[in-house]
Amino acid sequence: MADTTTAALDRLARAVSTAQPASRPLTGADRAALAPLLTSPNDLRARLEAHLEAPGRVRVSGTLDRRLLLLERPDGGWVAADLSGAEHASRHWPRWSEGHIRLETPDSWLSHAELTESAVCRLTRPEMHLMALYHPEFFPLPRFPLGISDVARAARSTLMGTVTLSDMQLGVTLEDLLQQLTTGAPDIVGISATFGQHDLMLQLLDAAFILPSRPLVVAGGSLTARNERLLLERYPHLLVARGGGEATIEGVLAHWHGDISREEIPGIGYTGAARGGGMTISRRRTAKPVARDTANDILPELDLLPATFAHHGVAQLETSRGCTNTCSFCPRGHKGLWAGAAPGQLPWILDELTQVFARHPDISRTLYLVDEEIIGGDDDAVSRVLELARTLHEAGFAWESSCRIDQTVRTDRDEEWHVERARMWRTLVDLGLRRMLFGVESGVDSILTRFNKETTAEQNALAIRTLSALDVPTRYTYITFDPLMSLDELKATHAFQGRTDLLLRPEPGMDPREIVRGVRDEEWVAAHTTGRPLHTGISYMLVSMECLIGAAYTRQASAEGLTGQPEPLMGRVACRYRDWRIGIASGWAQRWVDRHFALDYTFKSLEKVLDGSPRHAVRQARVVLKDAAYDVLGDVIDALEQYDLERPEHEAALSARIKAALEARAGLLRDRMATTAAEVGRHLSGEHAATLAREHGRWASATSWELINAGESCA
Repeated sequence: MADTTTAALDRLARAVSTAQPASRPLTGADRAALAPLLTSPNDLRARLEAHLEAPGRVRVSGTLDRRLLLLERPDGGWVAADLSGAEHASRHWPRWSEGHIRLETPDSWLSHAELTESAVCRLTRPEMHLMALYHPEFFPLPRFPLGISDVARAARSTLMGTVTLSDMQLGVTLEDLLQQLTTGAPDIVGISATFGQHDLMLQLLDAAFILPSRPLVVAGGSLTARNERLLLERYPHLLVARGGGEATIEGVLAHWHGDISREEIPGIGYTGAARGGGMTISRRRTAKPVARDTANDILPELDLLPATFAHHGVAQLETSRGCTNTCSFCPRGHKGLWAGAAPGQLPWILDELTQVFARHPDISRTLYLVDEEIIGGDDDAVSRVLELARTLHEAGFAWESSCRIDQTVRTDRDEEWHVERARMWRTLVDLGLRRMLFGVESGVDSILTRFNKETTAEQNALAIRTLSALDVPTRYTYITFDPLMSLDELKATHAFQGRTDLLLRPEPGMDPREIVRGVRDEEWVAAHTTGRPLHTGISYMLVSMECLIGAAYTRQASAEGLTGQPEPLMGRVACRYRDWRIGIASGWAQRWVDRHFALDYTFKSLEKVLDGSPRHAVRQARVVLKDAAYDVLGDVIDALEQYDLERPEHEAALSARIKAALEARAGLLRDRMATTAAEVGRHLSGEHAATLAREHGRWASATSWELINAGESCA
C-alpha cells in the first residue's frame, strides 16, 4: 500500500476513534477494504456508516486531494478530518460555509467542529447523478470518462451535495440510467453526450421531463453545444452547458440552493438566453460559488478509473485546454485561445493514479493526455512541456498526446528555432513520449487554405521528415474528402498520402542540426527514406469533412448553397458536394470506414493498453487496414475519372461501380485479415485475445455497407 494511502487511512482511523471512542478500531482487513474507497466518497461514507457502532451521521466531501471527513459525535458535535493531512485553514472554504462550519483547531488536519443543520444538509444535498453515454457496439473498449470526472471534482470542491457517476462504457445500460432517474429521484441530473449519442440523450431527457417531481437537468459535451437550439426547442426547462462544465456545475449547485439566479450560472444556455460563448479557458470572474482556481484546476476525480481498468480501458488526463489556431472546420468557442496548467499540479494525482495502476498490473502504465495542443504558444512553451514530461517520467508513466505540426517546423522561424525544437522532441521521447498525434489534415495547399490550418504542404512534409528522422513516434490525422474540393485536389491528396519520401529512417546518433538541414536536401532525404508510404502513418484513412454546426467551413458551404437540414445525431448539417462525383465517393468511403471501424477501434484500443511485442503486432494489424483503405481511394479516383462533372444523371452508375470496387477490396482484405488476426492473437492472452476474437468474428461476418450514424456523412 502506497505511503499516501497508508497515511490517509491512519488519519481516518484516528478521526473515527476521536469521534466515537467506543467504536471498534479499524483492523488491517478494514484498512484493506477502505483503501480503494478513498477515490469514491459515496462508497467510503457507506462503509464507515456500517462500521460505526454508536449512532452518528457521516459526511464525506471535498476533492480527492483534499477529502473532507465529518463524523458526528454522540454528544451532537462533530469531528472534521482532512485526509490529506493539510491543515483545515489552508482549504478554499466555500462562501456558504461561513457561520455554518466552525472548527476548534483550524490549524490542524483534525478538529472538533460545530455544524449547523443547514451545513449538514448542504453536505449531502443536492444529490447529483452524472451520466456518460456510449454505444458499445461501435467502441468495444472504454476510456476513462474525463468529462464527467472533471465535473465531479468541480462539484465536490463546493462541499455541496453528493455526486454519483455512471458511464455506459462500464457495463451500465440505458435501462440502468432510466431506473436511476425514475427510482433514484436525483435532484440534479447531468448528461454528457458526444457525437453519435443524440439518440441516447433524447431517451434520457424524455424520461426526466415527464417525472412528477422533475430534477434540474443539465446537458453538456461536444455534441450538446452544437445542438443547443434544437434541444431547447424540445425541452424548454433544460440547461445546456456550453463549455468545459466545471464553473457551470458549481453555479448550478449554488442555484439549486438559491444562492444565485439562473442568469448568474456561468457558461449556461437556457430558453430565452442569448446564444454565444463557448468554453472559457482564461481566468474568469464567476458569481459567488467558486472557491478554487478554475483556470488551472482541470484534473478529475477517479471514482470510475478502477472500473475502467477492469474493463481493459485506458487512463486519460488533460494538462491544457484550447488551441493556438482557428481551423475553419472547428466550431468550438475556444479557437485561438490556449491555457496550460502548471506541471507542479500533477504529482498528487500521479500518485493517486499509481495506486490504481498497481492493482491492475496488466494495464500499460501509459497516460493519454487529451490536450488538443499540449505545447501551446507561450514564450515558455518548450520549458513547460519538458517539465511536464519530466514530471510524468519521474512518476513512472509513459504518455501520449496531441499538438500542431507547426511545433516542429515554422516558415517564419530560423534554423536555431528548429534545432531547439528538434532537441525538444528527442528529450520528450527520452522522457516517456510514446506517441504524438499531429493534425496534418492535408498535403494540398489550396485545401489547407480552405481549412485555415495556417500551414503549407511543404511545411507538413518537412515536419513529417524531421519527426521520423528524430524517431518520434507519431500519428497523423488527415481529412481526405471535403464538400468544396475539386477532383484535382482529391488526386493530389491521394498522391501526398502515397509519398515515400516523408517517413525517414530514425537517426538516433545524428546531431539535430544535421537533421534540420538534411530534411531540406532531397539527396539526403533519398538516402534516408524508409520507402514506406505516408498513409501507413495516418491514424484514420478516408475521413470526410463533417460540416459541424457553427463552424466557419460550414458557413462557406452554406454560402454556395450546399448545406441542408441539421443532423443532430452528429451535431452537423447535411451537405452536398460541389462535385457530385466526389460526393458519391465520400459516401462510399464512409461506408468502408464504418464497416471496418469497430475492428480498427479494437486494434487501436488494444494498442493503448499493451506494451512490447503484443503492442507491435497490433500496430502492424492496423497497417493492413490502412493499406486496404489507400487502395480503395485509388479505385475510387479511377472510377470518378470515367464520369463527366456535368453529367450528374450518372450518379447511380458511378455508385454501382464504386460499390463493386469496394466489394472486391473487402474480399481481399477478409483473407489477409484472417491471417493477420491469427498472428496477432498469438501475442495476446485472456480477455485481450477474447476481445479480438469476438470483434474479428463480427467483422468477418459483415456483408452490408451500412452507416454507423445514419443520416449519411456530409455526402
